[in-house]
Amino acid sequence: MSQAIVWFRRDLRLADNPALQAALDAGHAPIPLYVHAPEEDAPWQPGGASCTWLARSLRSLDADLRKLGSRLVIRSGSSLAEIEKVLDETGAEAVYWNRLYEPTPIARDTRVKDALKSRGLHVESSNAALLVEPWTIATLGGEPYRVFTPFWKNASARVAGQQAMARPASLPRIPDDVESLAVDELGLEPTVPWDKAFWTDWQPGEAGAADLLEAFVEGASHGYKEQRNFPDRIGTSRLSPHLHFGEISPRQIARQVIDARKPAIPETDLGHYLSELGWREFSHHLLFHYPHTTEHDLSPKFARFRWAQADPEVLRRWQQGRTGVPLVDAGMRELWQTGWMHNRVRMVVASFLTKNLRYHWSHGARWFWDTLVDADLAQNTQGWQWSAGTGADAAPYFRIFSPTAQAERFDLKGNYIRRWVPELAALPLPALYEPWNHAALAAKLAPDYPTSPIIDMRASREAALAAFQQSK
Repeated sequence: MSQAIVWFRRDLRLADNPALQAALDAGHAPIPLYVHAPEEDAPWQPGGASCTWLARSLRSLDADLRKLGSRLVIRSGSSLAEIEKVLDETGAEAVYWNRLYEPTPIARDTRVKDALKSRGLHVESSNAALLVEPWTIATLGGEPYRVFTPFWKNASARVAGQQAMARPASLPRIPDDVESLAVDELGLEPTVPWDKAFWTDWQPGEAGAADLLEAFVEGASHGYKEQRNFPDRIGTSRLSPHLHFGEISPRQIARQVIDARKPAIPETDLGHYLSELGWREFSHHLLFHYPHTTEHDLSPKFARFRWAQADPEVLRRWQQGRTGVPLVDAGMRELWQTGWMHNRVRMVVASFLTKNLRYHWSHGARWFWDTLVDADLAQNTQGWQWSAGTGADAAPYFRIFSPTAQAERFDLKGNYIRRWVPELAALPLPALYEPWNHAALAAKLAPDYPTSPIIDMRASREAALAAFQQSK
């Protein structure tokens, strides 16, 4: 039987893997190959949280492949050079992979494809990551979408009929002389286990993703429209890191929730959940068409906006959850301890950074990139530009979240703040939300918490609005 390389990247699963299936359909014995080449993603090499997740995901994929009779071949170095080495070692006749959509991987993949085709090899790429690829959808004028609602109205019409592929029942054995590195040799995990607490919340790999999806369909999908806003409960699917690493596909998710909708999932909850998948699609659409947005504002309106010079100590206090604003601190500590943050709270901490502190959103994007297990370049970029008011279909800059109002509305009993900022646990409401306005009580019951926020909330809001007016 002829052999073909299946080049795994962020598609670390066996079910609904078009590249793997294409190799099998062509009659090849697949050689699953992962090449560790983080420098090829520069300047957005995977951050620390992503790397430690990746290590576990690779082990999981290798274990799944071994159950089917195969194994994962792991190499490190230049992607093209390592692929060519495996080609020479095995005599493989073709190379298959699933597409990536960020600017640097696109350029790299184009170079790899050209080089392999020049050797006379069959090279084929597939879509495993998106419901609608960025170049397949446009406005009536032929332009990229910059507003979500018409984008999703167009894109969602293509979702219902999509089917996910089953995983193979078995795979051919990889010859013993095809050498592989061990995952430990990639240096992905920290020498000091700062990530230890992550793994009480997460199970990287295809099985972990499937379990979460099943739990969501049976549980949090009911009432999703409302419950998704409350950070003190599990009201979302929490599938974002599994989606980023391709341990599950959006097709699999959409298919399962659509099939379960009657009578299990109310239409309003289903529609809202599918629209969240739609925002992921929209983020990739934007990044593909506007690749400069990873570093620069999309909206030209901000060309003259006066961002504040970031104070390193203030920035550190925001990163560490020591701002003196309870909901902001709770979110930043949840991020540090679990590698994840509830989306409602992400918007609050982003508003605080870009509007109260008036720091450019890139400071936040870089911190999230290093600390989130679901750090995805398209969604990280779009999310921060949306919060800062600088992106497509963004929240207006003058929409400034009040951490107090958000906590009163979405952390009704204060459970979220008390969990992540335990030094405030003894404070009653409303002192829990604004301890600086209850100084005597806070000094008595929460002596280890800052006595005031790092910035005056009212004055900073007015300063942000004034800066926005001056930039017009």
